Amino acid sequence: MRIIFMGTPDFAVQVLDAIIKDGHEVVGVYTQPDKPKGRGKSMQFTPVKEKAIEYNIPVYQPIKVREPEVVEEMKRLKPDVIVVVAFGQILPETILSIPPLGCINVHASLLPKYRGAAPIQRVIIDGEKESGVTTMYMAKGLDTGDMIEKTVVPIDTKETGGTYHDKLAAAGAKLCLSTLEKLEKGTAPRIPQDDSQSCYAHMLNKAMGELDFQKSAEELERLIRGLNPWPSAYTYLQGKTLKVFEADVVAEPNGTITENHTKADAGTIVAVDKKSFTVQCGSGALCIRSLQLEGKKRMETAAFLLGYSVTTGMKLGKDAESTS
Repeated sequence: MRIIFMGTPDFAVQVLDAIIKDGHEVVGVYTQPDKPKGRGKSMQFTPVKEKAIEYNIPVYQPIKVREPEVVEEMKRLKPDVIVVVAFGQILPETILSIPPLGCINVHASLLPKYRGAAPIQRVIIDGEKESGVTTMYMAKGLDTGDMIEKTVVPIDTKETGGTYHDKLAAAGAKLCLSTLEKLEKGTAPRIPQDDSQSCYAHMLNKAMGELDFQKSAEELERLIRGLNPWPSAYTYLQGKTLKVFEADVVAEPNGTITENHTKADAGTIVAVDKKSFTVQCGSGALCIRSLQLEGKKRMETAAFLLGYSVTTGMKLGKDAESTS
């Protein structure tokens, strides 16, 4: 089939690669404009653009796809179907109506749950046991179109946003090929979504990663995993930003560190050994295993403790003062 592919981040690359290797004719790739990156502010290609160039496929990077000249350009490409994977812009009806077989979206959740921009991280943060990928016909609303197929992917107990992203990307590539085959044969179903079962996965931002130690250790451990590797969970140690990438939930070590044997304040370091340190939470405690202090590289806590003095009674947080 003649396919226009629309996508931008790494998640979309495996889908594009699978479509090409399956023998479909990708007549054009649409992706977001290049952005400056790094200290030198050199222009960075999107991951999808890099893959398209590798296959010598024409790349289009409109600032706004709804512009009339962009719509006309797409019409001239005469696609049978448009495949959209994390493109980054809402498509107008003028584009949705172009391909005779429709515009198909590969979405990284089991719709109707977790519509929106960040379903991969949110399912981990929320403690879901499984999620997956859904293919659907695109409609005017956000992730509201009729579903075609789903594939379920279990979430491991130590799954991170990064590891689950890779699993879903691979699953999405396989599912997309299955859906394209059904479209070509005319056997693709239309399964309406139950809007009452939906929830929205808002876009990620750095601020949501700040650890509130008044919360339970279980909640914070899920947040740490969900935001690993980006934007990452963080706190502050003696005024410096401390990113946390890996932690274990543990019982409160005796539940006491003060002279009168009362429970330590949330955010207080209550135990230190050669490999880790443990922080009191609202309930339970977190044993920190992997981190990155401001100005330093990411490392295991064992390596960090060789060069940085951490003692019981120190407190984590923006305005924390040590009680040691």
